[in-house]
Amino acid sequence: MEETLFSTQVKRPLADRLRPKSLDEVVGQDHVVSENAPLGRMVRSGKISSFILWGPPGCGKTTIARLIAENTKLYFEQISAVFSGVADLKRVFSYAQERRASQGQGTLLFVDEIHRFNKSQQDGFLPYVEDGTIILVGATTENPSFELNAALLSRCQVFMLNRLSEENFEELLQRAEREIGKNLPVDDEARTFMKEVADGDGRYILNLAESVWNYAQNGEIFDKESIMKIIRSRAPIYDKGRDGHYNLISAVHKSLRGSDVDAALYWVARMLESGEDPKYLLRRMTRFAIEDVSLADPNAITQAIACWETYDRLGSPEGDLAIMQLAAYLATAPKSVGVYKAMYAARDLARKTGSLMPPKNILNAPTKLMKQLGYGEDYEYDPDCEDGFSGANYFPDGMKRVKLYYPVDRGFEREVKKRVEYFDRLRAEKQAMKKKKEE
Repeated sequence: MEETLFSTQVKRPLADRLRPKSLDEVVGQDHVVSENAPLGRMVRSGKISSFILWGPPGCGKTTIARLIAENTKLYFEQISAVFSGVADLKRVFSYAQERRASQGQGTLLFVDEIHRFNKSQQDGFLPYVEDGTIILVGATTENPSFELNAALLSRCQVFMLNRLSEENFEELLQRAEREIGKNLPVDDEARTFMKEVADGDGRYILNLAESVWNYAQNGEIFDKESIMKIIRSRAPIYDKGRDGHYNLISAVHKSLRGSDVDAALYWVARMLESGEDPKYLLRRMTRFAIEDVSLADPNAITQAIACWETYDRLGSPEGDLAIMQLAAYLATAPKSVGVYKAMYAARDLARKTGSLMPPKNILNAPTKLMKQLGYGEDYEYDPDCEDGFSGANYFPDGMKRVKLYYPVDRGFEREVKKRVEYFDRLRAEKQAMKKKKEE
């Protein structure tokens, strides 16, 4: 009697009660689960093949896998790579084989956090996927290209799930209100804030809504400050060692390169708020100053080093301003990859030409033998020449002159371009005069 009473008093969590009962009820993932989408077609045909669901937390990966099993009469088996080992996998495979042999029922094995299995554990799935013992559905928040081995990926389709939008959150909240039987006791600003802080996670916003209902007194309406007190703070979804890290630093680089100062400041702030090492950002932006800005604004590298030193002296939070200043400077600076391209062209040329000697006339001759061999002979000292320029050849003898550096017509490099063109023109004139004298 006590057990019955207890079970009726303990309600399942709101997020669990609102778990979709059909693929049509899955929010925000129509591109993969609707009737004419890939998974929708699989279910209609009854022919399910192994696949990977890649998406952020709370987007519906587990729900989709469970619904597909229910709609296709497959036995649903769920494990987590965080808590399971080789022994657990062997047990699952053995039961799946027995189930197929005795009942004729297939098994859909849902593996949460599948990227946390190592290579040998991932290889262990292969024979059972190939012989049909299991239909493997893996869930991961990380890029499968980096985290899953090629053999397993080749046997699975990959479906990318969306981060839930504000519209998706509103639909979930309305479902929750119908389930509870009353409106969420929050004002408009607080409701919007709840969607923002949920950060794409449907399970989170439903848990937050349930907390609001539990905490609110009769007639009480929560504002944004009240919601903040409930949640305190929720760090953005971000893992410094994984996909989120590389996505955000890529966004920083592309924004700087695209001269979008506002976007650059936003992405840098996102990384700092997520706990990124400020010195990592400073190192990457210093590299950007020399690679993407370069001689279009030679002061960029000076600014980068100065901001880095400023941060080293001040630390956070005061030094964070130096990071933002550097981001603003680099985003608004003119850009050039002239030197960057020249570096690779020069190194490629150096590999192709091997060990050709420099012209003897530009080599020092510290010994008598070297002087006898012609080292330093007829060397022209450019500062003493007319125009401060001799026009001499500095490439190896017998090697055709190669153009490696092409300055752009932007920023300070516009002036550099004028100098390069001036010296090219002057060199051609002097070489023509020299050739005329020799004739």
